Amino acid sequence: VSTQSTGTEFQELKEGERKLLEVGCGPGNTIFPILEHCADDQVFVYGCDFSPTAVEIVKSHQLYREDRCKAFVCDISSKDMDIPIEEGTLDFITMIFVLSALNPEHMQHCISNLSRYLKPGGQILFRDYGRYDLAQLRFKNGRCLAENFYARGDGTKVYFFTQEELDKLFTNAGLVKVQNIVDRRLQVNRARKLKMYRIWIQCKYKKPLL
Repeated sequence: VSTQSTGTEFQELKEGERKLLEVGCGPGNTIFPILEHCADDQVFVYGCDFSPTAVEIVKSHQLYREDRCKAFVCDISSKDMDIPIEEGTLDFITMIFVLSALNPEHMQHCISNLSRYLKPGGQILFRDYGRYDLAQLRFKNGRCLAENFYARGDGTKVYFFTQEELDKLFTNAGLVKVQNIVDRRLQVNRARKLKMYRIWIQCKYKKPLL
């Protein structure tokens, strides 16, 4: 997912003073453009990833300064997830094509754990694969681990959501729906003369005000 698309889909990330966490930050392809776009005193960005290598890449970047950002290793699938952030202090948590990599049985406690770190009025900004996306239809026999849950050739896993499933995950964590939409996109590979129909789901869920 491109950095530009994250900023375009979630304009909230560009507005006002805020503290945010990017879950599944990878090498920082979203963290650093946000820091570049914002004044020093406007934003503090946390980034976590399961991969120690990815976190080390973030920390080695020339823009990495601990007065503006902090990267750390975290297994968000753990029921005992503990992160170096005070609970109730985040304005935004971004989850862009991250939750789908978890075993479905771990998804509820992942969302419930993360929601504790939102301040009242804070939001989870979410984007992930929708049911019957092209990627799901392309899986061959033998790759299905459970209903709508698949193993890729590289060993990573992916789940394909419905809006109803996501609404249940977020509302069970005590969050309130702001947005839950299906984004259907036609991607064209002109060189190969291929049309690819993508189905993604975009959500925004808010922690209620006290």
